[in-house]
Amino acid sequence: MTQTWIDLRSDTVTQPTEAMRQAMLLAPTGDDVYDEDPTVNRLQAELAAMFGMEAGLFCPSGTMTNQIAIKLHTQPQDEVICHWEAHIHKYEAGGIAFNSQVSVKLLPGEFGKITAQQVAEHINPDNIHYPATTLVGVENTANRGGGSCYSLAEIEAIAAVCREKNLKYHLDGARIFNALIANHEQARNYGQVFDTISVCLSKGLGCPIGSVLLGNAADIHKAKRIRKVLGGAMRQAGMLAAAGLFALENHIDRLAEDHRRAQALAQALQTLPWVKTVFPCPTNIVIFHLHDAEQTQALLAYLKQQGILASAIDKAAVRLVTHLDFDDAQLQTTLYTLQQFSHQPVSIG
Repeated sequence: MTQTWIDLRSDTVTQPTEAMRQAMLLAPTGDDVYDEDPTVNRLQAELAAMFGMEAGLFCPSGTMTNQIAIKLHTQPQDEVICHWEAHIHKYEAGGIAFNSQVSVKLLPGEFGKITAQQVAEHINPDNIHYPATTLVGVENTANRGGGSCYSLAEIEAIAAVCREKNLKYHLDGARIFNALIANHEQARNYGQVFDTISVCLSKGLGCPIGSVLLGNAADIHKAKRIRKVLGGAMRQAGMLAAAGLFALENHIDRLAEDHRRAQALAQALQTLPWVKTVFPCPTNIVIFHLHDAEQTQALLAYLKQQGILASAIDKAAVRLVTHLDFDDAQLQTTLYTLQQFSHQPVSIG
């Protein structure tokens, strides 16, 4: 008999709903390399309009859209400013160096966020000894920051520095709709601030694949060439794009449910004696620290024995991510299971 898991490792584990599968099955298609797939064209146009930008480019992954944007905005010997735990630096396999041949200025910041003042202070002078600072990248929400959100005011403050110093500004919007829902903000405001935005469809929105890079028409035209050399040009991709269209129409507002369940987990964890600290939880990612690596591994093993999958992101830190396929019944089971672990014999260091 197949094991039924409660899977909290990531919101990437969601399965397409039956309604989404039907939308994919019935989607009209064409050859997207010729710009002839009507469903892809519609997805790109609708997302661009939603964010108040001119054009979009459908790609297989958020890593690809991020890497295209970095390549688009930089030349070899340039430098990108970002948080030291940003996805573009930490989880994209060295793509900044491999694809764009640029260096990275890594900044610290609370819960995965950097500030306008930090950016201003770390722009390299015009000196042949230094790489040229040309791009700032931020991530909203910040994965390693426990799903923390930049507010629009914080984003605009960094944008003001970028405009003053003639820097490009890219948003890794891996969970951008989570941030918009949590902050009660409008997508169109983001399009007025960033040069490019990567919008991921395969996390909280529940699609099986896909991200869209947004920007002005000239940049997206150039981005198509970069996508081609990275192997990201697709043919009858409308069946994939249809999932994105369905998600935009049906899965944005429900992200608030994921946030509510994540906050319930975070609040419960704060009461447990074996938990050292819990990050603030504004969206759907719960990060908490235990006392040592031995205790962390004991917890993960115990949860797995009880049919719950979680992941360690550091030796003594665990991440739980709520999503479309995690409901209230599973929440109650998880809360009960976590409470029972407090009675397990573990080292507390």
